[in-house]
Amino acid sequence: MAWRCWARAAGPRPHRLALLLLQPRRGFRRARPRPEEPPAAAAEARPVPPPRRSLCPPSPTAAAGRPSPRRLLKPLLFAVGFTGSAFGSAAIWQYESLKSRVQTYFEEARADWMDRMRPQKRGDFRKQVNSWWNNLTEGQRTVTGIIAANVFVFCLWRLPGMRRIMFTYFTSNPSSRALCSPMLLSTFSHFSLFHMAANMYVLWSFSSSIVSLLGCEQFIAVYLSAGVISTFVSYVAKMATGRFEPSLGASGAIMTVLAAVCTKMPEAKLAIILLPMFTFTAGSALKAIIAFDTAGLALGWRLFDHAAHLGGALFGMWYVTYGHELIWKNREPLVKAWHEMRTKNTGKGGGGRSN
Repeated sequence: MAWRCWARAAGPRPHRLALLLLQPRRGFRRARPRPEEPPAAAAEARPVPPPRRSLCPPSPTAAAGRPSPRRLLKPLLFAVGFTGSAFGSAAIWQYESLKSRVQTYFEEARADWMDRMRPQKRGDFRKQVNSWWNNLTEGQRTVTGIIAANVFVFCLWRLPGMRRIMFTYFTSNPSSRALCSPMLLSTFSHFSLFHMAANMYVLWSFSSSIVSLLGCEQFIAVYLSAGVISTFVSYVAKMATGRFEPSLGASGAIMTVLAAVCTKMPEAKLAIILLPMFTFTAGSALKAIIAFDTAGLALGWRLFDHAAHLGGALFGMWYVTYGHELIWKNREPLVKAWHEMRTKNTGKGGGGRSN
C-alpha cells in the first residue's frame, strides 16, 4: 500500500535508510446493508463512503463548505512563533548544558568511584540498562525521547474513548476545528504500528549523523520546527487544491533530517538492503525523493501527503545551507541577555541568604 525504500550507506559506519512516505487519505469502509433491508433502500438511506486505509484512522464526517484562505493566517503566525521559540529555547538549553557540565563532572567521577567500591551484583538489570545506554551514540540517546513520545501517542490511539480527541488534535487538516496544536502533535502521531516502526527506524538510523552535524539542542529545535513547517506547507497545498484530508505522522520532520544529511554529505554511498550490489550517492537519492514528491503533488496523487514531504525536505536543505548561519550563529545576543539575567538573579538570591 505504501511505497517504501530500505537502504544503507556503504562505508565504515553505514547509514540505513528506510523511507515511508505516509499520510494516506482518510476514508471509511463501505457500509453493508442490513439483512432486513433491501440493497437499494440501504443505498438510499446511507451515503457510500470511500474505502478506509489502514494507516489512517476513520475520520468523522467532514463539514460542508470550503474554508476561507484566511484560516491560514493563524497557522502561519503559529509556525513563525513556534520556530523562533524552539531555537531560542535550544540556545538557552545549550548554555545551561555547558554551564552544568563542569559541575556534574566531579559528581559523576565520585559516583563511578562509589560504584567500584560497592560489591558488584551479577545479573543486575539496572547495570545492564546503564551499559546499554552508555554504548549508544549521542544521537541515539537524543532521539530516544522522541521515539518514546511516538509510542505513547500510538498507545492513545488504541483507546476507544480517546479516538475523537486524537483525531481532532493529533491529525492535521486546515478544515478542522483545531488548527495550530495539530501542526505539532500530528508529528508524533501514528495510527498504524508499521507506519510508526518504519518512521522511527529512519530516525534512529540517521540520528548519529544529524546530531553530530547539528548538536543535540539544535537538532531538537530543527526537528520540532520541521514538523510544524511541513504541516503548514501541507495546509497551503490542501487549501489550493481543495482536498481537505487529514494527515498524521513524522514524515515531514524525518524528511528534514534526511535532506539535511544528504545535502551535507552528498557523496555518501547508499545501497538498498535487499539489493546491496546497486549503490548510489546520497545526493542522487535526495534528488529522486524530491522528484517523486514533486510529481505526486503536480499530478494530484492522493496516497501520500507530498506537500508535507516537500516542505520538510526543502526546509532541511535550506537550513544546513543558509539557516544555520542566519539563525543559530546569531544566537549570541539572546544567550548574553539570558546570562546577564541569570547572573543578576543569582546575585540577588545570594545576597538575601548571606543576610
